[in-house]
Amino acid sequence: MFDHIDFAVVDLKVSRNFYKTALATLGVEPFMDIETAEGREGTGYGSLTGEQFWIGGGEAVKGRMHIAFAAQSRAEVDAFHRAALGAGGSCKGAPGIRPVYGEHYYAAFVVDPDGHTIEAVCRKPE
Repeated sequence: MFDHIDFAVVDLKVSRNFYKTALATLGVEPFMDIETAEGREGTGYGSLTGEQFWIGGGEAVKGRMHIAFAAQSRAEVDAFHRAALGAGGSCKGAPGIRPVYGEHYYAAFVVDPDGHTIEAVCRKPE
């Protein structure tokens, strides 16, 4: 459905570290840093030819935002949660089955440095 997502964060250095650490557990790595002539800075995660997740400097998005990243296994969800907490995130829901969303919906929720909910989810039975 989506090609890419891009939003501003308060402290680009802090958020770069947070997302680099947390998303690496899902096999998502930074692929590009940008700095435009107009002064926009950002980092893209994913791949140049596939889905992309971008963060950039600026005024952080206010209000509710929730982004869920696909995990290939429950072990990846667990690793994501540990890594995100270790990178400065806070727990909003430990890894576990969420039957309200589906029989095999296994997810973990963390709050990023800007207060947004970031989730890793595996929908596969294990």
